[in-house]
Amino acid sequence: MNDRQSGATESQIITLRKEKLNELRKKGLAYVNDFKRNILASVLLERFGQLDGDALENTEEKFSIAGRIMTKRVMGKASFAHLKDMSGQIQIYVTRDNLGEEDYAEFKKWDLGDIVGVTGSVFRTNKGELSINVKSTVLLSKSLRPLPEKWHGLADTETRYRQRYLDLIMNQDAFSVFKTRSKVVELVRKFLKLEGYLEVETPMMHPIPGGANAKPFITKHNSLDMDLYLRIAPELYLKRLVVGGFEKVFEINRSFRNEGLSTRHNPEFTMLEFYEAYATFEDLMVLTEELLKNLVNEVLGTDYLIYQEKKYSFAGSFEKLTMVEAVKRFNPTYREKNLQDMRVLSELASHINLKIEDGWGEGKILAEIFEKTCEPNLEGPVFITHYPSEVSPLARNNDQDPFFCDRFEFFVAGREIANGFSELNDPEDQARRFSLQLEDKAKGDDEAMHFDSDYIKALEYGMPPTAGEGIGIDRLTMLLTDSPSIRDVLLFPQMRPNQ
Repeated sequence: MNDRQSGATESQIITLRKEKLNELRKKGLAYVNDFKRNILASVLLERFGQLDGDALENTEEKFSIAGRIMTKRVMGKASFAHLKDMSGQIQIYVTRDNLGEEDYAEFKKWDLGDIVGVTGSVFRTNKGELSINVKSTVLLSKSLRPLPEKWHGLADTETRYRQRYLDLIMNQDAFSVFKTRSKVVELVRKFLKLEGYLEVETPMMHPIPGGANAKPFITKHNSLDMDLYLRIAPELYLKRLVVGGFEKVFEINRSFRNEGLSTRHNPEFTMLEFYEAYATFEDLMVLTEELLKNLVNEVLGTDYLIYQEKKYSFAGSFEKLTMVEAVKRFNPTYREKNLQDMRVLSELASHINLKIEDGWGEGKILAEIFEKTCEPNLEGPVFITHYPSEVSPLARNNDQDPFFCDRFEFFVAGREIANGFSELNDPEDQARRFSLQLEDKAKGDDEAMHFDSDYIKALEYGMPPTAGEGIGIDRLTMLLTDSPSIRDVLLFPQMRPNQ
């Protein structure tokens, strides 16, 4: 019987376990630190999982394994338990004959959640389960708090987010999600390095926030007596490096935006940003398609993913639509209308109950219509191209129609995953656009960009034709792990304080 089954309250259980810890302290056995593990559970299962009992009898090798006790069944002179380490879990078989009277009595006092080390040989039980026949044991860390009950697990979502360590202990699915996230980052890094990109690090504290339209977090540097901003994007620093001659660069970075919480937004998030000189936004669409197909294949072992019970194929070429084409597709009564005309846009905005704010031009209205009527319906995979220049202050204008710029966003399952464009490298045009952003800021837009004079100075030295892109690692991981909320793929998501 474990202490949960005894009917004791959590407070009583903690008191009892602290008493056990005090006894260990008196014996000099609390928090032992000299046990040497030599193998993981998964390696044992891989090496010996296919061997039958007769073959295992000839295996004399001794193994030392450590982990947390997840189950424990005491049966007089013999007991079974499961130990869980970072790779998985394996059963151990503990007997009085092997340990001796005193050590076996100590083992019986151990609780679920305790971290222990054992040494022994492998064998197969009568029920066919690969196990370790334990010859010696040691208690490494006493668990003072009881784990949640096995059959109920850790089901409360908020507790899972607030106590992620407990979530990882109890929920193998959660553990697997974060192993997948690590693999995604590893594969992205490997892919870009094979493409000749150099990984760099840029500042996380900026004297001027830039690189995106977002409200920043503000902090203060006491020694310099100046305000600093947690970065909202690394873009302007990475493009400074392109000016300096690093023609293919990338950064997997933490960025911060002072915005609300939702299933898709966390104020602290991870972005991949990469820039390539002598490339266009069309080149990056080709690269992005190759990268994402590679990720789906490597992570899932297929050419499709299933997200929230819907299948999304990554087998063929991804669809491409201009923003105007997308708006017309999802607003069919406007297919023959001119979506650069203010009167038409105002009419459509009114039709979909979109309030037009003061200062919005045609481009901004078109982008808002797209966001409201198209984005949720873009199952994809699909590239949306030719965004209005008005909402793209760092992108290069399209040569055929400067109302639009050479930009794309990539969507799957109604979610934006990537944003890329041919970079604006004309310093005078960039200065003009920064000035327009300042006007918007003066009108109350706290997400408008600041004027970065040093970035303008860098452009004046000459930046080659360049294309750049950002991919949200969090949202990408959501797709690849079928996770409905961004909090499911963040180890420690931002939470409101407990009331």
